[in-house]
Amino acid sequence: MDDTAMPPAHQDTLPQTPWEPPLSGSEVEHLLGSLTRLRTTFRWKADGLDLDGLSVTVGASDLTLGNLLKHLACVEDEKFGMALSGADYGPPWSGMAEWGGSSKEYGFSTAGLTADDLYRLWDDAVQRSDERLHAALSDADLAQRVTMGADAGFVVSLRRLLYDLLEEYGRHTGHADLLREAVDGRVGEDPSAGWVSASGISPVGVQHT
Repeated sequence: MDDTAMPPAHQDTLPQTPWEPPLSGSEVEHLLGSLTRLRTTFRWKADGLDLDGLSVTVGASDLTLGNLLKHLACVEDEKFGMALSGADYGPPWSGMAEWGGSSKEYGFSTAGLTADDLYRLWDDAVQRSDERLHAALSDADLAQRVTMGADAGFVVSLRRLLYDLLEEYGRHTGHADLLREAVDGRVGEDPSAGWVSASGISPVGVQHT
C-alpha cells in the first residue's frame, strides 16, 4: 500500500496502530489486515492477567480466556500446519488425537498450565503461522490449493482457509469481550494507540523494544 495515498491523520497514527487494515489495498493486504486486527483485539482482551483472571467464567458457560488462548493456539497450528500443507501438529501438541493422547490436551483444558504457559502457547503459534503463511504466499497466490479436504477429493484454496480462520477469531473474540469485562471491566473495540502486550511477547500490537 502507498502510504502517501492515506489522509495525513491516518499516516500520523499508523505506526502506533499497526493492527489496522489498509484503507485501500489488495485482497491479500485486506485479508491479512483483518486477521491481524482480530488477533490483536483478542490478545488485548486476554492480556495482562494471572491464572485467576484467565479462569473467570460468565453465566452457565465454562469457557475462560485461558481456554481460548490454548484453543486458538491449536487452531493456528491446525490451519497453517495440517490444513495448509499436511504437516504434523508437532510440539507442543503431543496430546493431539493423531498422537494417541487425550483430546482434552488440545481442546480447551488448561489443567497444569500457568498464565505464562498460556500466553506463550498463543504467541508462539501465531509467530509460526505468520512464517508459514508468508512462505506460502511467496510461492503462489490465494487461489493455491491447500491440503485441507484433499483426502476427501475437495479442492480447497488458501483463500478459503484464511476466511475460516477469520470466522474462528470473530466468534471467539466476541466471547473474549464478555469474559474480559467480567474480569475487570475492560471494554472497547480496539486497544489504544501504542498498545504493547503486558504479558508474554505478543507478535501483535506495537512491538516490544
